[in-house]
Amino acid sequence: MPALSIPTALSRLALLACLTTTALGASAAQVDVAGVKLEDHLDLRGTPLQLNGAGVRFKAIFKVYTAGLYVGKKVSTPEEALAAPGPKRVAITMLRDIDANELGKLFTKGVEENSPKSEMVNLIPGLLRMGQMFADQKQLKTGDTFTIDWLPGTGTVITVRGVPQPDPVKEPAFFNALLRIWLGPSPADWKLKDALLGKS
Repeated sequence: MPALSIPTALSRLALLACLTTTALGASAAQVDVAGVKLEDHLDLRGTPLQLNGAGVRFKAIFKVYTAGLYVGKKVSTPEEALAAPGPKRVAITMLRDIDANELGKLFTKGVEENSPKSEMVNLIPGLLRMGQMFADQKQLKTGDTFTIDWLPGTGTVITVRGVPQPDPVKEPAFFNALLRIWLGPSPADWKLKDALLGKS
């Protein structure tokens, strides 16, 4: 077999590099939500998750934050999302500056409005811990991120600006209560609910 000329060899190397880059790009695609880039796939503690849906939380006419729901397998109803096995994540990026304590209070109100009354007594310790965590943050600024992860065997882990907060809440009911803020019968934003379930 004749040896390749240098230009031919270089062109083949360039083609190979291009194909590799394309393949990597396909596996690490991003979704743009109000200027925020969300990975369409990610790895959470060794478990591959996919972006089920993402959207914007509006308050009146103002954009407050983007939210993305990551699950192991696509879901289209709140019931499927709550029952989905394995790790899950809600990823949030702020679109405006907000008092973190105020956001914590809104989350607590969202839990109260969407959780069965019989569950509330068991949710109070986790809600108090979460409220204190937000109060400690003082302010969340435009572009700040936080994630709410469900990790089987560990619990609900909230990570703010890349820093995991201490003391995960171990009860599965607590993560589901937080998820209902967006997917419950009285969601924070109906359009965001549909977006997280992949309906828009």
